[in-house]
Parts: sequence; structure tokens; C-alpha cells
Amino acid sequence: MTAASHKTQNKALVKRQAASTNPGDWDQTLFAASLTLVGFGIIMVASSSMHLSNGIPYLQRHLLALAIGIVAALAIYRTPSTWWYKSSLWLYVAGLILLGLVYVPGLGYSANGAQRWIQIAGFTIQGGELMKLFVVLYLAGYLMRRQDEIAFSLWGFVKPLAMLLAPCILLLLQPDFGAIALLLIITFLLLLLAGASLRWLLVLFVTTVGTLAAMIVLSPYRMQRITSFTNPWNDPQGTDYQLSNALIAFGRGEWTGVGLGNGIQKQSYLPEAHTDFVMAVIGEEFGLLGTLVVIGLFSLIIWRAFLIGADARRRHEVYASLVAYGLGIWLGLQAFMNIGVNMGLLPTKGFPLPFLSYGNNSLIVSIIAIAMLLRLHQENSASTHNKRKKRR
Repeated sequence: MTAASHKTQNKALVKRQAASTNPGDWDQTLFAASLTLVGFGIIMVASSSMHLSNGIPYLQRHLLALAIGIVAALAIYRTPSTWWYKSSLWLYVAGLILLGLVYVPGLGYSANGAQRWIQIAGFTIQGGELMKLFVVLYLAGYLMRRQDEIAFSLWGFVKPLAMLLAPCILLLLQPDFGAIALLLIITFLLLLLAGASLRWLLVLFVTTVGTLAAMIVLSPYRMQRITSFTNPWNDPQGTDYQLSNALIAFGRGEWTGVGLGNGIQKQSYLPEAHTDFVMAVIGEEFGLLGTLVVIGLFSLIIWRAFLIGADARRRHEVYASLVAYGLGIWLGLQAFMNIGVNMGLLPTKGFPLPFLSYGNNSLIVSIIAIAMLLRLHQENSASTHNKRKKRR
């Protein structure tokens, strides 16, 4: 980054710091869409887990996570985005520490063959969920500072990729192949939006696809997941059990569903119905109509995130712009992957559906992401308000 452009970005950050102290309007559309999904998530967690010990413990833990998420969101909303920028490196380091703590005896907690959680005072923390957020914040700051270097230098392009090496290795050991793929796609798209050379992006794309393909081929269980989703009826009682039952759920739902609470597949037929396959329960109980409403609400959130990012970019506030884009890409990708897995469009992989799946960490981090988008919109509108006052 040249001295002139670095000075311009510093001025933009200073202006945003000043604007963040002034009141601005808030994004009612984004808030309404998010609130609707959160409310619907409470209903679906209750419905999909009711056959498991009457579902009360799951609903209680979900509501506790929601309360924690709301408190964290209120704190984040009152924090200027300039603080996120200044703290992004330390947050990234904290994320690495959390990923490493899963291997500490007495702290690490494993389930379903994966060791991804830390258990403290009865509460589990999944470092992978927080790492997605911290990577977006740190990568946005790095790309802002190094725009020219990323666009014209191979080394400048490689450095942000090297930054992902440590979290990817830690995630691979857990193993959490899905989180690695998600981080790589987010990084690729943010590099594209930051103005990286298309030539190096193409090299990155080919290299990434080749590496992921090699990891799949060299791992029998990953290869089995890839091949099984192409024909879920080949072994419906074995490797294809989850997907075949999810497809049956969608088929039973038809256009308008069988009604809330009347789904059958969630009752011991569909594994992880309240977490990874909650979308299949929605499809059965609310039909195609309910499925389209959920997809529409996620599309609305992504649209608002990109509008916030574009608004910040017009003001030459690159960091705020890239954070908004990154959060929108992350939430959109995770929703797309979960829904794709449920519908048999993607290989079976454990991805929580933001706002809707049971899972403390996913819910809390998703709510924090929305609070950040609302804060960025508020700062954008406050900046506009300040400019209008100066003109008068």
C-alpha cells in the first residue's frame, strides 16, 4: 500500500471513529429478517427435539445461548468498528488458542468422533465457529492495509493465505473439513473483492480445489461421503441413512407440510434432526412454502449485508466494506451448505444452519454477526448525516 493510500485509509478510519459517536438510523429490514429466523429457530428446536427427553433440556439450552448472544450483540452494537480493526490481530490469536485448547486434557470434549469443543463449567465452546468471525475481521484489516501489494505482488497475495495455515491445520486435526472449506472460500472471495490479481486468484482456485480433492481421495470416509450423496438410495440403511431420510422428509412435506409438530422423520428416523438436519424437519412440517420462506429470509440478510458493504465502499471505508462483505459471505455460504446437504445437493457434512439449528456457539456467533452488520449500517448512516450537516 502506498503512503498516499495508507494516509487516505487512516483518514477514513478517523472519520468513521467520529461518525460512530453520532446517532444514525438502523437497518430495520436486516433486523426484522434476523429476528424472524431467530424466533422460528426457537420453534423448530422445540419441535425437532421434543421426542428427546421431551425436548425441554434442548430448548432451555437454546434459550440460554440466545440470551448470551443478545447480551453479546448489544455490547458489540455499542462498540465502534474501529475497535474491531485495532483488536482484530488479538482476536485472531485468541481464536488460535481456542482451537488449540481442545487438545488439553480435561478441557477438550469430543462427540461423534470429532474433538472440536472446550468444556468449561458445563458450557461448551467451539473455537471453529468463533474462528470464522475472527478471520473475517483480521483478513479485512490486512486487505485494507495491503491493497496495492495484494493487487501487484505475488508475495503480498500469498501472505494472507499463509495466515490461514495455522487454523486450517488445527481444524484438520479435529477434524473439521467443512470449516476449512468455508474459511478458504471466504478468503478467496474477500481477495477478489479487495482487488487481487485475477491471475493469482485463478492459481489459488486451482490449487485449493486440487488440495481439497486430494484430501478427499486420501480419506476413505470423506470419499464415501462424496460418492454416497450422488445415489442416496444405494445404501439407505447404511452410509446414505441421513440423506435418504432427509429426502423422505421433504417428500412428505409436499407444498404446505404436514403441520408443526406432526413430522415423523425427526422421531428416531432422521439423525441430528435438531442440529444439522433441521431444514429437513422444516420441509416436512411446513413444506416447500416454508422452505422457500427460510431461503428468502437468508437471501434478504445477504442482500442487506452487501448493500452495507457497498455503502461503506462508496465512502472509501475499505475495512467496514470488507467486514460487511465477509459477514454476508460467511452467513450465506453456511446457510447454502446446510440447505444443500439437507436437499442432497452437496455431500453430507455437519453444518449448523445459522439462527435455526440447535447449537450454542453457532447461534451466539450468528447473532453477533448481525449486530456487527447493524453497527456498520448505523455508522454509514451517521456518516451521511454528518456530511449533510456540514453542507448546511
